Amino acid sequence: MKKIIVPFVLFFAVACSSGDEEKDSIEMAKEENSIKDSTASASPAELTADHNFVVEATSGGMMEVELGKYASVNAASPAVKQFGKMMVEDHSKADSILTVIAQVKGIAIPNVPGEEHQKHIDDLRTKKGAEFDKDYMSMMVDDHEEDVKKFEDAAKNAKDEDIRQFANNTLPALRKHLDAARKIKKALK
Repeated sequence: MKKIIVPFVLFFAVACSSGDEEKDSIEMAKEENSIKDSTASASPAELTADHNFVVEATSGGMMEVELGKYASVNAASPAVKQFGKMMVEDHSKADSILTVIAQVKGIAIPNVPGEEHQKHIDDLRTKKGAEFDKDYMSMMVDDHEEDVKKFEDAAKNAKDEDIRQFANNTLPALRKHLDAARKIKKALK
């Protein structure tokens, strides 16, 4: 039953909160015992792996949103523009849920993309039109192949139940993104 409640409460907490209300929603989720600190029995190395996944996923999500916004304006191809819009929508939703999990678990997450992700943003922002389309879609294929592997690993091996469930629940969207990116990349050649 808990597996059904957690995503609903997380979605409800994110959808219904803003600013200070978000803290109240997080407290409500804790009180409902739908998200709990399940790290008590995990070793420090296991906690570090889970926390690193959350930090990396947060940074990657911010990059996806930032590049999606850029693509929706600067791409030449309507398919690339639409893909960019999908990245903004889907990754913004996932990032909101992951932010709540991180806050509840006491995981410090970045408020800007990490160095590697920022390099991708900086590089692609120098491009427009067909050159941007080709490079962006190539990068999206590579990035989502890596993301799917990382999320599959977290879905199987994360010690924290909520992190494991987040990874598992996010995988279908990541696979959809990967399939779409591959098709668009192929069509651009």
